[in-house]
Amino acid sequence: MDSQVNPVSPPAVPGGTRETPRDKPRRGRIKCVVWDLDHTVWDGVLLEDGKVAAHPSVVELITALDARGILQSVASKNDAGAAMEQLEGFGLADYFLHPRISWNPKSDSVAEIAAALNIGLDAVAFVDDQPFELEEVAFRHPQVLCVGADEIGTAVAQWEEFQPRFITDESRRRRAMYRSGIERDQAEEEAKSTGEDFLATLEMVFTISDAAEEDLRRAEELTVRTNQLNSTGRTYSYEELKVLRESPDHLLLVADLEDRFGQYGKIGLALVETGGPVWKLRLLLMSCRVMSRGVGAVLLNHIMTLARDNGARLQAEFVETGRNRMMFVTYRFAGFRQVGADGDALLLEADLARVQPAPGYLVVAPRPT
Repeated sequence: MDSQVNPVSPPAVPGGTRETPRDKPRRGRIKCVVWDLDHTVWDGVLLEDGKVAAHPSVVELITALDARGILQSVASKNDAGAAMEQLEGFGLADYFLHPRISWNPKSDSVAEIAAALNIGLDAVAFVDDQPFELEEVAFRHPQVLCVGADEIGTAVAQWEEFQPRFITDESRRRRAMYRSGIERDQAEEEAKSTGEDFLATLEMVFTISDAAEEDLRRAEELTVRTNQLNSTGRTYSYEELKVLRESPDHLLLVADLEDRFGQYGKIGLALVETGGPVWKLRLLLMSCRVMSRGVGAVLLNHIMTLARDNGARLQAEFVETGRNRMMFVTYRFAGFRQVGADGDALLLEADLARVQPAPGYLVVAPRPT
């Protein structure tokens, strides 16, 4: 069962705190914390001291962030083999996705981690004990939230950026789901397959259903977290979604995906206004984790089928955000054409004679009741 966030108060890393300017704090914006190692995750310098000890307060912070669904990685100037061996020994290695341990600038490492996770730099926090490293990353990537090792305890406990409004089942499984994604990528590389040939080996099952009340916290989270594959960039609160779910003039759909590597969880959301001869698709979004799976088009074609079967026309709103161009492409490939505008939204209308079947590499199934 989903649970509301109860902010934890982990002990701060010794050394006090310092003021850090933060422009317009936005609740829950941090999706990944990137850690330095020496004098941050552990006491001492590995290559100088030979033996180091993991800082207990930091271990608590790492587990607290993981429980909230905040991903974590490493950007450290170090010997990669020795550092990973040390993390393994501390039982921490599995927490860190796409670690970058090299002698390259940490700004490069942070950018590579964000790209590997397919998240924006504005969703990343970087933690280091060295003012030089913090300033170097901040200079190259002003979107990144740079936090001193002496203040990360306070930040995790108190700053809005580290406080998602809800912790959902998907939050608790997020690291595992990303690790499954890494395994998928490795399997694709080993298979030397591309496109549908490889997707067919994943044994994907895609489920579309009316949103249940227990889905609403995850639905809100999707609207807040999803930027690249959100057709309007709009966010909806739990309370707003609850009203829309109960409205006879609206259809709120959620989509789940799983494959032979495991579950992705709830990765899609659609809001359709159905009161009238012209249905309005107010929101269509997909988690960026499934961008290459082709499931966005499957959900869109499902909605087109529902409109056609109910004798309605279907129009969709699209609002350019600077990051969601792929959603416009999805609409165009599905046969939508621009018919007007409503404020900042383009109005696109579907050709319901062109509804495409689901691709052969996945199974579309109803959600079990």
